[in-house]
Amino acid sequence: MSISAIPNADYKRASEHENAYVYEAPVRLWHWINAFCILSLALTGYFIGSPLLTVPGEASVNFLMGYIRFAHFAAGQILAVALILRIYWVFVGNVHARQIFYVPFWSGRFWSEWLQEVRFYTFLTGNALKYADHNPLSQFVMFLMFTLPLTFMVITGFALYGEGVGHDSWEYRLFGWVFWVSPNSQAVHTFHHLGMWVILIFVMIHIYVAVREDIVSRHSTISSMISGERLSKHKED
Repeated sequence: MSISAIPNADYKRASEHENAYVYEAPVRLWHWINAFCILSLALTGYFIGSPLLTVPGEASVNFLMGYIRFAHFAAGQILAVALILRIYWVFVGNVHARQIFYVPFWSGRFWSEWLQEVRFYTFLTGNALKYADHNPLSQFVMFLMFTLPLTFMVITGFALYGEGVGHDSWEYRLFGWVFWVSPNSQAVHTFHHLGMWVILIFVMIHIYVAVREDIVSRHSTISSMISGERLSKHKED
């Protein structure tokens, strides 16, 4: 269809929008792998921390907790490999790929825009600034409540796994230093458990904000993590 064939109202709406390719395929794939792994780890981790008191049938034919632990360890290893590959993509991907791995604490402009976003999300202002990728508040929250806790969970998870398989395992050789920092093994278990709740709280906030962003802001969010493109409106309709 030629431009002349587009009705005036439709052409006006089309001209008020622009697309930007923000999230590359590896970033989107990492996002959905994380979603699957975190869900699996949270469910299986809950039962590892609070085991079933009993299971039906003879003990000799039951390996339910063993399967739960296996699923937990497998999801954790997938999560760890995905995180390593995602860190690699920080250096070879586009500029948006590295945003959640740092916070520019030294930038006055960052904190000014961060405060503007706080006012927007707390309904103190209806003016949302337009960003191609994450706004300063989401960058700050994702770094503190997701990137750092996720790294912490991988390190403590491998340390606990290495303790179980033995001190001569490669897991313990690489991550056994965690037990030198922590007073005891139980403390590591406790911090690992608390880390799970930090990430789950972040996930709930993340889903709420993504839906809210699609409704009240000038940016698309949910569809962007499928297509990679972010739709932005030049002005409110």
